[in-house]
Amino acid sequence: MFAPDLVIAPFLKRPIPADVWRKTLCLIVHPGIRGDKGPSALDWAILSDEPVWGVTLVEAREDMDAGPVWAWREFKMRQARKSSLYRHEVTEAAVACVFEAIERLQRGRRAGMPANWGKGRQRPACRKADRTIDPAMQTAGEALRIIQASDGDPGALVTIAGQPFLAFDATVAEGLSGPPGALIGRAGGRVCLAFATGALWIGHLRRPEKGALKLPAARLLERETADLPALEAPANCLLRIEGGVGFLDFHFYNGAMSADDCDEMRKAVVAAKTSGLSVLVLQSDADCWSNGIHLGVIESAASPADESWCNINAMNALVLEIIDSPDCIVIAGLIGNAGAGGVFLSLAADEVWMRGGVILNPHYKDMGNLYGSEYWTYLLPARVGEDRARHVTQARLPMGIDEAMTLGLVTRRLAADAAAARAEICESTLALAASPVLAERLAEKRARRDRDEAAKPLEAYRAEELQRMRRNFYGFDPSYHVARYNFIRKTPKSRTPVTLAVHRANKEGVDRGRNMR
Repeated sequence: MFAPDLVIAPFLKRPIPADVWRKTLCLIVHPGIRGDKGPSALDWAILSDEPVWGVTLVEAREDMDAGPVWAWREFKMRQARKSSLYRHEVTEAAVACVFEAIERLQRGRRAGMPANWGKGRQRPACRKADRTIDPAMQTAGEALRIIQASDGDPGALVTIAGQPFLAFDATVAEGLSGPPGALIGRAGGRVCLAFATGALWIGHLRRPEKGALKLPAARLLERETADLPALEAPANCLLRIEGGVGFLDFHFYNGAMSADDCDEMRKAVVAAKTSGLSVLVLQSDADCWSNGIHLGVIESAASPADESWCNINAMNALVLEIIDSPDCIVIAGLIGNAGAGGVFLSLAADEVWMRGGVILNPHYKDMGNLYGSEYWTYLLPARVGEDRARHVTQARLPMGIDEAMTLGLVTRRLAADAAAARAEICESTLALAASPVLAERLAEKRARRDRDEAAKPLEAYRAEELQRMRRNFYGFDPSYHVARYNFIRKTPKSRTPVTLAVHRANKEGVDRGRNMR
C-alpha cells in the first residue's frame, strides 16, 4: 500500500520475508564490523574486548548478514553497557551509513562492497554459558564485562543467595571485598556482590523465567539483604557546587523513576535550594534524562493501580519542588534522551538545554491513552502555546532537537558530543551566576510565577490531571494496564499503529467513509 523505494531495518529481530526483499530493496543495519556475521555481534565485541568495532549496512538476502554491503563505519570501543554503545556509537554510525546509501541510490549506484569483504567473521549466537558469571572463579572486572555485554537483554546469569538471577546495571564497588559469592552490603535498590577479586554493585535483577520482570535488585532480595550493612554506593543523585552554581547530576537506570527514585531526587533538589545557590543545573547522563514513572516496579506491585498512583504523586512532588524555586534559575541539561513524563519534568525548569542528537518522546497516549500529570497542562502551554501543545501531545511521534527548538520545548542547543555539551553547560551557567542581570531575571521569574498562581493555582492543575489519571488507574477502561503489561513484557504489536502508518490511516478513513455511505 505504501509502495516504498527502500526499506531500512534498524533493529532486526526476525528475517525479512523473501516476498518483501525480492520486490523492494531492503537494507539491514548490522551492529558489526565489516565481514562480521551472526546475531550477537556487539555482545561478542564487548566480551572479546575489541578495541575497534563498527556498523555495516547490508542488503537483505536469503542468508542473514550475507548480502552486499552498501556502507560501513568504524568506531573506538569504550567500556560501557551494550545498550549505551547502541544509543551512541552504533546509532551515529548507522545514521551515517543510511545517508550514504540513500545518496548512492539517488546517484543511481548500487552496493559498494561484496558480502565477504572485511576483517570480521561468522560467529554463533552467545550461549547461556557465555553469559554466566561465577563469583568464585571470576574477578569483578571479568564479571562486569559479561554483564555489560548482556545488559538490556538477556542479562547475565548468576547465582545469588542460592537463587538464579539475570543481572543488569552493574558497577565496580571500589574498595570493597568479601567471600566470593557473598552479599556484603546494600545501598538503596543496589546489592553488593563479592567476587574472587573485588566486588560489584548490582542494580537490577530478573528471575530467569518467562514473564519475570527486571526490578531493582534489593526488591528481589529483600529478605536476604535485610540484615546487611548499608554501604556507600555510586549515588543516583550527586550535588556539587561551584561558583554559585549547583550541578545536580542524576542517573536512573533506563530513565525509569520509581516513587522512591522521585523522592530521592526531590530531596536532592531541596538540599540544593537550601544551599544559597543562584543557579541550579539538573543534568542527566548521556544515556537517559528520564522516561517518567517506573512501569516495571508498577507492574510487579500487588496493586499496580495503587503503585501507579503513588509513583505519579511522587513525580508531581518532584516537579513542584523544581517549579517552586524563586531564588535560583533552574537549567535542565538534557544530555540523554527523554520520554513521557521525563520530558515534562524538564519543562519544570526555567530553561531546557539539549544536546544535539537527543530524542524526545513527549507524549503518553500510546500507554493506553494515559492522560499524564507532572503539571504538564500548565508547563507545556506556557512554554509552547495551546495549539503547539495539542500538536505535541496528539502527534505521538519522536522529535529531534530541530523540531523541539522550533516548537519551543528547548531553549538552547548544546554540542552533540556529551563531554562538550557538559563543558558548555558548566561555562555558561558559571557566567550566568556571575552576571549582573541575574537579579533582574530572578525578579521577573518571581513576578511571572505570582501572576500565574493568581490566574490559576498549581494545585488546580494537579487536581485536574490526577482526576483524569485516577480514571486511567482505577476506571472501567483497562487500556493503561493492558498497554503497560505488553510494554514491560515486550509483546509485539499486531500491526503498526496508524500514528506511524499514516498511509494506512488515510486508506482506512476512506474505507470507513464508503461504508457509511
